[in-house]
Amino acid sequence: MNAALLATILLAASLPALAQDRPAMFPTRDVAVTYRVTAEGQPPGEMRMAWLAARQLMRVDMPGGQDWVVMDAAGGSAFMAMEGQRMIMDMPASGVSARMMPSADARFTREGPARIANTECVNWRMEEQGQATRLCMTANGVMLRTESLSGQGPRRGLLEASSVAFGPQDAARFQRPAGYQSLQLPPGMSGAVTGGGMPRGTALPPPGLTMPGQAMPGR
Repeated sequence: MNAALLATILLAASLPALAQDRPAMFPTRDVAVTYRVTAEGQPPGEMRMAWLAARQLMRVDMPGGQDWVVMDAAGGSAFMAMEGQRMIMDMPASGVSARMMPSADARFTREGPARIANTECVNWRMEEQGQATRLCMTANGVMLRTESLSGQGPRRGLLEASSVAFGPQDAARFQRPAGYQSLQLPPGMSGAVTGGGMPRGTALPPPGLTMPGQAMPGR
């Protein structure tokens, strides 16, 4: 599954409450969620995400269990830790920031209630820059389902929660690991890593994440 689909998973990185005509899009409580991920023409995958609400940090554990990403919603930065290679790659701050929050021009349409993974949520349709996404958000800012409504093939994807667990998260899991080598992106690679084709501010993974069967750019 390509990085463009995953770039949509900047799981709800807007402010906890923006306005009555759009949902809260960052969890207000610590929570861990397991998601099923599917896309046209690609094998299904599983992704685990956790949020440290007070510090506005999100961790995404990628399939395979060795690589993980932490995004700082407040600071507009992110890094990927590759445990197998003992390397860290810092994501371009400009690309992360651009996808952290729906723009003021984004249009939200409330579509109605739903229940996913035994948790209540509300479906919203978001339209921005000619692209459309449907997402189901809880009242306290947890994304339970996201469906890309634009594009074809691997750009059409679905992310849906299979389990939701509210409770304190270990802050150590959101820290940069010590002793890892820093990996610098080659010139011109930032656009590929930030996954330029998908909507901003929606609930698919941070820039550069890949799904089973596709390597990350530069690896």
